[in-house]
Amino acid sequence: MDNNDVLIRLRYALDIKNTDMIEMFKLGGVEVTKEELFKILTKSPESYDSDEDLSAHDDRITCDNIMLDSFLNGLITFKRGKQEPKPGQVVKPEPPVKNTVNMNNRILKKVKIALSLTSEDMLDIFDDGGIAVSKGELGALLRKEGHKNYKECGDNFARKFIRGLTVQYRG
Repeated sequence: MDNNDVLIRLRYALDIKNTDMIEMFKLGGVEVTKEELFKILTKSPESYDSDEDLSAHDDRITCDNIMLDSFLNGLITFKRGKQEPKPGQVVKPEPPVKNTVNMNNRILKKVKIALSLTSEDMLDIFDDGGIAVSKGELGALLRKEGHKNYKECGDNFARKFIRGLTVQYRG
């Protein structure tokens, strides 16, 4: 599942309007025009049947990990508001995202933060998506990379999570 597909699915699941998506990208630090958004939200050529005309998808913009991470940061800010540092608190910059990093764990974490989900809510979402996840497994998916109990989130888990979001938010 590529990042463009993740954006398309999240947009549908959370019923996000084009103007709101542009605003989320902007809040995350990436300027996107309406035309560029349409090119980002175009499905990859691999997802179409071979007999379809793919000439309309030649100018598709590929969403890299940095762009997806910016969108997720913007989603958090859009849903919860900008977090102001407390007096005397040192602001630690978020570690930069590498293009080789598996984004599925970050998607789970950031959507959880943006929608103010509890662990129970996440388990219900996975259940609605058609996959049973234990509390221990969920904790392993949400851990920081490098922790001894960290578990990498596969595409299937991420896909089922987004499907569960669709069921919960769109009915």
